[in-house]
Amino acid sequence: MDRYDPPDTPLSVLHHDHEILVVDKPAGLLSVPGKLPGLEDCLMARVRGAFPEALLVHRLDRDTSGVIIFAVTPRAQRHLSRQFEQRRTEKSYIAHVAGRLEGAGTVDLPIATDMENRPRQKVCHERGRAAQTGWEAIGAEDGATRIALTPVTGRSHQLRVHMLALGHPILGDALYAPETTADHPRLMLHAERLRLRHPDGGRFVTFTAPCPF
Repeated sequence: MDRYDPPDTPLSVLHHDHEILVVDKPAGLLSVPGKLPGLEDCLMARVRGAFPEALLVHRLDRDTSGVIIFAVTPRAQRHLSRQFEQRRTEKSYIAHVAGRLEGAGTVDLPIATDMENRPRQKVCHERGRAAQTGWEAIGAEDGATRIALTPVTGRSHQLRVHMLALGHPILGDALYAPETTADHPRLMLHAERLRLRHPDGGRFVTFTAPCPF
């Protein structure tokens, strides 16, 4: 990991009730503490500073911004975690990728850890885990394309690896497209929408965070 300099921004709460807490994570902030010294500041720590009862459910990559949900009770944590594990949540992302991309499609390529280049992941047909990502081009901007991404699975770095495999890496990605970071100081990937069943009663609820780019 490069030098960790998390943004000093106030906690952005999108929703809070007796079972769940939803926040808009800024880019550049770890979801949970890192293993090395100096990586203690993270979204989980900031959330618990304001909501000590908050419990982890899922994560976003450090450099990805957007919607992330926490449980407020152990029962809600079990309920939400089960939805993520069973792929019953709906997640939508916005990204800017290099080059011109038109139409829509699905990337279905297995992903595994690149053991010689951790924390990188890679497409690996021999030992990779199944991974699927839907994509749709929604705009063109100066040699780049704005796309909507809908992951079916939730592998580590899935969206970043799949876009790279298409030949259209996400701009600002220091790990997979470092040549683009001079013009894009942040990873151009944002978790815009999350839809799932509320732990209390099971009704569908949808949370959104405006894309900052």
